Amino acid sequence: MSMSPAHQAFHRDLLQIMPAARIHTDPLSTLAYGTDASFYRLRPQIVARVDCESEVAAILALARRHRVALTFRAAGTSLSGQAVSDSVLVLLGDGFNHGQVLDDGARVRLGPAMIGSHANALLAPYGRKIGPDPASINSAKIGGIAANNSSGMCCGTRDNSYHTLAAMRLLLLDGAVLDTGDAASVAAFRQSHAALLAGLSGLAAELRADEALAERVRRKYRLKNTTGYGINALLDFDDPVDMLSHVLIGSEGTLGFISEITFHSVVEHPHKASALLLFDALEPCCRAVSALSAAADAHGVAAVELIDSRSLRALHGKPGLPDFLARPFGPDEACLLIEARAGSEAELERHCAEIEGLLAGFGPRLSSGFSREAAVCDSYWALRKGLFPAVGAVRPLGSTVVIEDVAFPIPLLADGVARLTALFDRHGYHEALLFGHALDGNLHFVFAPSFDNEREVARYDAFMQDVSALVAGEYDGSLKAEHGTGRNVAPFVRQEWGDAAWNIMRRIKALFDPDGLLNPGVIITDNDRLHLENLKPLPAADPVVDRCIECGFCEAACPSHGLTLSPRQRIVAWRRIQQLNRDGDAGEELAALRADFRYRAIDTCAATGMCATRCPVGINTGELMKRLQGPSPRPRAARFAARHIGAAAAAVRAGLALAHLFGPERLHRISLRLRRRHKVIPLIPAHLPRPAGRLPA
Repeated sequence: MSMSPAHQAFHRDLLQIMPAARIHTDPLSTLAYGTDASFYRLRPQIVARVDCESEVAAILALARRHRVALTFRAAGTSLSGQAVSDSVLVLLGDGFNHGQVLDDGARVRLGPAMIGSHANALLAPYGRKIGPDPASINSAKIGGIAANNSSGMCCGTRDNSYHTLAAMRLLLLDGAVLDTGDAASVAAFRQSHAALLAGLSGLAAELRADEALAERVRRKYRLKNTTGYGINALLDFDDPVDMLSHVLIGSEGTLGFISEITFHSVVEHPHKASALLLFDALEPCCRAVSALSAAADAHGVAAVELIDSRSLRALHGKPGLPDFLARPFGPDEACLLIEARAGSEAELERHCAEIEGLLAGFGPRLSSGFSREAAVCDSYWALRKGLFPAVGAVRPLGSTVVIEDVAFPIPLLADGVARLTALFDRHGYHEALLFGHALDGNLHFVFAPSFDNEREVARYDAFMQDVSALVAGEYDGSLKAEHGTGRNVAPFVRQEWGDAAWNIMRRIKALFDPDGLLNPGVIITDNDRLHLENLKPLPAADPVVDRCIECGFCEAACPSHGLTLSPRQRIVAWRRIQQLNRDGDAGEELAALRADFRYRAIDTCAATGMCATRCPVGINTGELMKRLQGPSPRPRAARFAARHIGAAAAAVRAGLALAHLFGPERLHRISLRLRRRHKVIPLIPAHLPRPAGRLPA
């Protein structure tokens, strides 16, 4: 893909401020790094991996100078197309991976490249955790969690990023840096950006003056809602600095760059219990949810997950399923998975008894009873988390996986479930599953459309139009409850919110980004067909990896991710190579992909199988890489190394020590020049780890 003149100039200037090793324009890198977990694909012209705030500031300046669009990316686990770009994709490097516990665990300061579960590991000794708990927390990074205002099964609307934000350090498009936790920074910003703050205050006054709209905003944010900008910030705060930092939450990289965030932590209760309850019909099941929602705080109800009859059928035969669920199900049956938490065993015992007494009035037919055994509880929640990949694992070859999330007012939940199910049937998506965080009225639906012809795309469009009319029109619910607006719902933001709120959102975008350079098309768009453009193909590549849905959960476990490619990126590249082969396209792209694929995908795959431990559908990408590699060219050397692993580890430590003595960046440049002549020479990374001490025997 040839670069535009503006991108060529941007690239020339970028090479002056960042190491070339962290700037990618080659076909393999732009394809591999440009892929996220959504069902959209845009191929960036330039990929840059930034390691510090000064590099971000320089890139923002270049974007303004050359009028080139930027999209920021953390882990790429976003589901709605908010982390892809056909311009410049800015990836967060290890320099942004840091964390510091404050106030004996009451707060935690985090870099945007830290994985959510790693932040929780920092807080665990204090009996605390961060509030957001998305299902992707073992892979998703703090920057994405905040930028999407992600929530999760237990987070609700009280403990999300918006409500647990303590301070934020951010960069705006004009190069300004604001640290809301630093009084001097705030004072300087009030002077330098008085017009921006006045603009936010003016919008707040306008919203507050419209009493009907203000009340509607408050009501809609009592539900989970990530559709559009968080204009509740204009009502919740009087200081425009607080408005600014809170409107950045959930802004999906369209208003600025979050370079550091401090959260108030929440208690991680040590005592937990879980139960599964089966109901004959959806209506009493949802009435039980309403009762649990009203009594959640009093009875320690932490999470309530609704699982519909189709989802129960998808779970049939899964390991860990209680006996009473291992049978056929009728079309109206439904299940609740409930978790209770407490600070002591006695308190937990009391809560479980209270919950069981409350639910008895709604007639659950069968119940597992509350279990306090961690292994049993984990098996229940593994079943619930397995519903998303359950569709992906059995989808027809070539189809993709769409997961969307909506929210209904809880009193209307039963009707909402029935109406959504009817839409699946009306549009022929009979494989669709429906489940979700019922305590918040939040429902996920997963289905597997095919986008391989215009008729199928039109079917998907008709379905989305009907979903929008139902959820936003009839019920005044949320079209996006926790996954972020993205490209899939951006064309429907105006329909959900109406002209007055929509115009406030447009003016927020204009205050921060008047030229539309930050993640264009996401959240605010005039393109009512954006959700139908740049749909991602998932062509057949190999039976070992064809079930891959490109979620990226594997990346955090991959030993070679960051050195070359991750398992997801290896699969993406192999799919493209196989597609080009089938199409008979032996052009420049295929040649370029093949030239780099051997080293970056095959030779550097550790083949440990660690990716399979994180993959929702159990794919071991190493199996494919080993087969593509073929027999070892030096089997005797491999066997010798296996028999003398201690000596091999000592040699690696010595090599790392020597590399740091000579300078990794210098060795990287030398190996790069040699590799251009001799492809068999491995590329030495510019950033090598320090040699570790000896492992205990």
